[in-house]
Amino acid sequence: MTNPNTQALSEAGVSIWLDDLSRELIETGKISELINELNVVGLTSNPSIFQAALSKGERYNDDLAALTKAGKSVEEVVHELTTSDVRRAGDLFLLIYESTKGVDGRVSIEVDPRLAHDTDKTVEQAKQLYADIDRPNVLIKIPGTQAGLPAITATIAEGISVNVTLIFSLERYRAVMNAYLEGLEKARANGKDLSQIHSVASFFVSRVDTEVDKRLDAIGTDEARGLKGKAGLANARLAYQAFEEVFTTSRWGSLAEAGANVQRPLWASTGVKDPSYPDTMYVTELVAADVVNTMPGKTLEAVADHGVIHGDTITGTYEQSSNVLDHLERLGVSYTEVVELLETEGVDKFEKAWAELLDGVAAEMEKVTA
Repeated sequence: MTNPNTQALSEAGVSIWLDDLSRELIETGKISELINELNVVGLTSNPSIFQAALSKGERYNDDLAALTKAGKSVEEVVHELTTSDVRRAGDLFLLIYESTKGVDGRVSIEVDPRLAHDTDKTVEQAKQLYADIDRPNVLIKIPGTQAGLPAITATIAEGISVNVTLIFSLERYRAVMNAYLEGLEKARANGKDLSQIHSVASFFVSRVDTEVDKRLDAIGTDEARGLKGKAGLANARLAYQAFEEVFTTSRWGSLAEAGANVQRPLWASTGVKDPSYPDTMYVTELVAADVVNTMPGKTLEAVADHGVIHGDTITGTYEQSSNVLDHLERLGVSYTEVVELLETEGVDKFEKAWAELLDGVAAEMEKVTA
């Protein structure tokens, strides 16, 4: 029996993806259960998720021991374990991938976050991950940093589908969409089948509120406190407005005629950080056609339990959303400062998680050889 809340979300045009991946989720049948019961049609992973998965439980021990005894390096072991999980998860979503013609049924894996500021190495690793995983429904995650933009274009030009991650600002989001269109134009010139290339742009939501709310608390006035919890939604809604604008241009029309697919906005960081806010707000308040919402398990369960889906909650909000950001500026909360800080912190967090992942695997490998 399909959950009525998640069914309503799907019917409103939102693709539900799970923001989690572990061998436990695969082997216990949990992913299949979420597909069948909660309308989950895709999955995303990141360095923090892999670090958490490999740090608990014993499901990786046999593979870890075998790879260690085979003389693999720490980096090679991490690569083998993570790509294996993505490959297995990808197989669980293959039927959805086929039935939606590649729109959904997607599983994402991120390039090494230490490459976030190195264009050439990012492209090289994107191609390597795509080849090693060898599944048509994989999305390679590339951060939407300044160095990431040309990497997105080059990877799309190769015919490889991309999930652009760590987008916080409207200006950078527009640059990401432009990078995607440039990639499609190059792919077309290279003779690639544009209908086989897909992309999502992961626009982060809750982290914006966390940073803005901290600054509003520091201001401390009733006026400032009245704006808490509004910046993340306003920013995302204006991103959707930008999406609508870009994908109705004549430039896009030419690519669409050649079979190209729109790059859908994906709402990321949708777990509520402030317990005083409704735990489903970054889902129920960001409903519109052609969007993806990738949710951690806790948020997905909350939506299934008590999420009230009342149709499109984005269209018609653009003026109000602009007013929120303008009001913040008048109070001295700099949008530019906030989004630049969040991008820097986002890359740093993933680098730290990756370092912890390498250290954790190295420690386990030492136990095996001890």
